[in-house]
Amino acid sequence: MDGPSGSGKSSVSRGVARALGLRYLDTGAMYRAMTWWMLGQGVDLADPAAVAARCGEPVLVSGTDPDGPAIHVDGVDVAGPIRESDVTGSVSAVAAVPEVRVRLVALQREIIGAGDIVVEGRDIGTVVWPEAAVKIYLTASPEARARRRSAEVAGTTAQAHQEAMARRDKLDSTRKTDPLSMAAGAVELDTTPLTLEEVIGEVLRLVKERT
Repeated sequence: MDGPSGSGKSSVSRGVARALGLRYLDTGAMYRAMTWWMLGQGVDLADPAAVAARCGEPVLVSGTDPDGPAIHVDGVDVAGPIRESDVTGSVSAVAAVPEVRVRLVALQREIIGAGDIVVEGRDIGTVVWPEAAVKIYLTASPEARARRRSAEVAGTTAQAHQEAMARRDKLDSTRKTDPLSMAAGAVELDTTPLTLEEVIGEVLRLVKERT
């Protein structure tokens, strides 16, 4: 399941995984975890060479339980810290470094290869696992995405999130390595007018239809 921030990927993917009794992987959390580590190490994120030189150092372990997907860096649980604003504002820069993507894609493929799973991200259907049985590309209007994100983060405004998302969308869709795009054979699903339950239901219908 691919799509931009705020399109509903996490909630939908976890709901589908629960309904089907499958594992779940949030690949975005892996890029956030790498970013968190880089920030803690004082790496200059504006210098791709510096990021590339150190991206092989941290030990990342990503859980696959849809009810509580843990992620650890060097044995430290970072599920909370990786959602903080400093990481959110920096993750696109780290994710654009080819060496980072090579390392994390390899880890993601290893996890996926262990058995049936629901995976969410920005390059799953195009790069990580193009042979997936079902590929979904979630979208939503900029206004809806911003409203959802502001509801999740206390003390923030939809306008601020909409501006931040627009910047990230541009970075993610124009980066040279593995840009955000809809995979061949993917079904595009606009979640703007739908409830979470309706989106999950539609995805489950597609899974049944295609598998």
